[in-house]
Amino acid sequence: MTTTSPSREAQEPTSVGNGAGALTGLRVFTARSLKHSFRDAESLLMAILLPVMLMLIFVLIFGESIAAGQGGDRSDYLAYVLPAVALTAAGFGASYTAVVVSNDMTTGFMNRLRTMPFPAVTVLLGHTAASMVRNLLATGVVLAVAFALGFRTDAGVAEFAGAVGLIALWILVITVVFAVLGMTAGSAEAASSYGFVLLFLPYVSSGFAPVETMPGWLQGFAGHQPMTPIIDASRALLEGATPGDAWWVGLLWCGGFIAVAVWLAAVLFPRKVAR
Repeated sequence: MTTTSPSREAQEPTSVGNGAGALTGLRVFTARSLKHSFRDAESLLMAILLPVMLMLIFVLIFGESIAAGQGGDRSDYLAYVLPAVALTAAGFGASYTAVVVSNDMTTGFMNRLRTMPFPAVTVLLGHTAASMVRNLLATGVVLAVAFALGFRTDAGVAEFAGAVGLIALWILVITVVFAVLGMTAGSAEAASSYGFVLLFLPYVSSGFAPVETMPGWLQGFAGHQPMTPIIDASRALLEGATPGDAWWVGLLWCGGFIAVAVWLAAVLFPRKVAR
């Protein structure tokens, strides 16, 4: 009697699958990622509390003196830094995504998918969806603290929704980027360090101080990096003003980041799960 061994294709987790399996997998792995993140209370709290602490430090300690140089007061500076703090919160939260994706890729979890009726890519999608939930929660906390500190907006419903939508789009962008970094990293520690530079982009932008107040050699970078138009557009919308060219420049940056990240995931993910 002869036996046949399963083919290589049958042994490997698939990167694509039928619609029903993909939706089920998305629900399962989103719930799994959220469950793990709520169990890791320290990481979740730090992702929420660090941006709030950052806002408190800048507004309560430095806000009066910084705003005075621009002819304003502490409440003006609170409105100025709020978009940057919200986007910084997204960076802290997304860095956690890189770590958990790397853990799944390097600890053998992907091999277990060989016996599950889900496309392997739903693991990445689940982590992305869970990160969106966590980061939107953190953004909501930042906004609530800002209102408690005295933030008020002249924006209408459409402008406020536009600002929140632009911030949510950046949350999606940074989450996808960190998910890809986690997928390619050799360890969770490496995944955490890869995105280190992205976490500092808000500080070298118009987020906490006007670009024109920076040294001349730094103004070129600060004025043309992706965070500046997104922050400027969000700030203008929250003030009920017209964002000008900043909104479409920010959208172009977001679209470019997502396109590159999705392309890298499409190329590299099948190779990773086939190993």
